[in-house]
Amino acid sequence: MTGIVTSLLLLILIYIVVAFGKLEAALIALLGAVAALELRLIDQDPAFAAIDWNTIFLLIGMMMVVSVIKRTGMFQYLAIRSAKLAKGNPILIIIFLSGATALLSAFLDNVTTVLVVAPVTILIADSLELDAMPFLVCEVLASNIGGTATLIGDPPNIMIGSAANLSFNDFLTNLSPGVIIVFFVFIGWALLVFRSSLHVRPELKSSIMELDEKKSITDIRLARICLIVFALTITGFILHDTLSLKPATIALTSAALIIFLTRTSIEQVFKDVEWQTIFFFIGLFIVVAAVNEQGVFIILSRKLLDITRGDITLMALAVLWVSAFAAAFVGAVPFVATMIPFLQGIIAQSPQNGFILWWALSLGACLGGNGTLTGAAANMVVAGIARQHGMTLSYRSFLKFGFPVMIISLIVATLYVIVRYLH
Repeated sequence: MTGIVTSLLLLILIYIVVAFGKLEAALIALLGAVAALELRLIDQDPAFAAIDWNTIFLLIGMMMVVSVIKRTGMFQYLAIRSAKLAKGNPILIIIFLSGATALLSAFLDNVTTVLVVAPVTILIADSLELDAMPFLVCEVLASNIGGTATLIGDPPNIMIGSAANLSFNDFLTNLSPGVIIVFFVFIGWALLVFRSSLHVRPELKSSIMELDEKKSITDIRLARICLIVFALTITGFILHDTLSLKPATIALTSAALIIFLTRTSIEQVFKDVEWQTIFFFIGLFIVVAAVNEQGVFIILSRKLLDITRGDITLMALAVLWVSAFAAAFVGAVPFVATMIPFLQGIIAQSPQNGFILWWALSLGACLGGNGTLTGAAANMVVAGIARQHGMTLSYRSFLKFGFPVMIISLIVATLYVIVRYLH
C-alpha cells in the first residue's frame, strides 16, 4: 500500500510542477525517474525496458528530418504562396494559412511548423496593416487540430500508436475524417469571431502580390532532395506494415538519408533536436512504469469498469472529455503516458471494441491542447514569437479564444465517435 501511495504522489507532484512551469519539464521528469529508482518503486531493468524506444527514436528521427527541410525555406514559400493565392484578402489568408499549418502539422512537428510560419504571417499582416494576432491564434489552433490526424502529427499519437501497435494508416483512416470536420467547424468559428478585424484597404493588397515566394527557397537542389526524401518518408509510414518496419526505423533511415544526400552538418542537426523533450519522455516513461509496477492502473481500470458497468460508450466519452481537460491544464504528454497502461488494463478486461478508447484518448489529448496557453508547446512558442514582435498573447487572452475552440472541437469529436463507432 505504501508503494501505491508513494508512486501516485510522485506522479501527481510531477504533474503539478510541470503545469506551473516552476522547473524545466525534462528536469522534473528525470528527478522523478531517479526518485522512483532510489525508492525501489521499480528496479532498473524493468524501468529501462519500459522506455518506449519506438516513440523516442521516431521523435528524434523526424526532428532531424525537419531540421534539414527548414533550411530550404520551403515553409516560408508555402506561407507566402498561400497569401498570394488569397490575393491579399484577409479572410482567405486566414483560411489558407490555417489550412496550410494544419496540413503541415499532420506530417511535421507542430512547434517547427509554427516557428517557420508565424514570422512570415506577421510580415503579411504588417503589409496589410492588420493586427497579426488573429492570424497567429488561428494558426496555432489549426496546428493542434491538424496534428491530431496522423500517427506522427502530435507526440500523444506517437505514444498511443507505439503502445497499441496502431499503424500510420490506422490513424489516417480513423481520425483524419473527424479532424477534417473539426477543422472546418473551427474555421467557421474563427471567421465569425475575428470578422471585425479582417478589413483591409484595397491598395494594400497589392503589397502582398509583390512578395516573391521564390526568394524564400535558399537552395533549389537542397529543396528538391528534401522533397523527395520527405515523400519517401510519408510513403514509408503508410506502407510500414507491408514493409514490416517500425515507424522509428523509417524516421531514422530518412534522417540518415537526408543528412547524407544534402551534406548537412550533423552537428547542426543535433543542435535542432529538442533534447529537453526527449529526456522528458524518458523520465516520464520510467515514472509511469513505477506507478504501473505498483498495480495502480489495474485498480483504477477495475473501478472504471464498475462505474460504467462495462458500457463502451460511457467509457469512450469519459476518456475523450477527461483527456481534453487534463491535456489543457496538465499537459497532453504526461497525461497520455499515464493513461496508456490504464487503458491497457481496461481493454485487457473488456477487449470487445476496446480500440475505440485509443481514438477517444487521441482526440481528447490532442484537441485539448487548444484549451489553454500551456496546453501545447506550440502555443507557448507562438506567444514567444508574438512577444518578440511587440505583441502580448497572455494566458487569459489565449483562454478566451482557445477554450471555446476546445469545447466546440470536443462536441464535434463526440458526435463523430458516436456516429462512427457507437451507433
